[in-house]
Amino acid sequence: MPRYITIGYGDQAGYDRTPQAARQAAHDHDAWLKERGVVMGIAETPVQVRNPDGTGVATKAGPFMSSNLPIAGFSIMEARDLDEAIALASKSPCAVAHGVIEIWPLKE
Repeated sequence: MPRYITIGYGDQAGYDRTPQAARQAAHDHDAWLKERGVVMGIAETPVQVRNPDGTGVATKAGPFMSSNLPIAGFSIMEARDLDEAIALASKSPCAVAHGVIEIWPLKE
């Protein structure tokens, strides 16, 4: 079955202005996704890693890319196709609470 990587973007302000019932339904949906086998987690501070021409590893704390919304979390899910992946992601907190979720098909 195809796999998809999702990146959820959202901030506390968007979350706070979402009605409690909608937030709870989104969290319940994420719990269901985890039961289904989706691997997901909350994003922490990233580390950039570089090793130009294999000459030495250099690291830098912080994201490489930036967005007007911070990255809130990630998941790896299986779905029949992109349409099903969209349907599954569309009920998660970042999509419901005024954020956005990117879905990246994973070519294996």
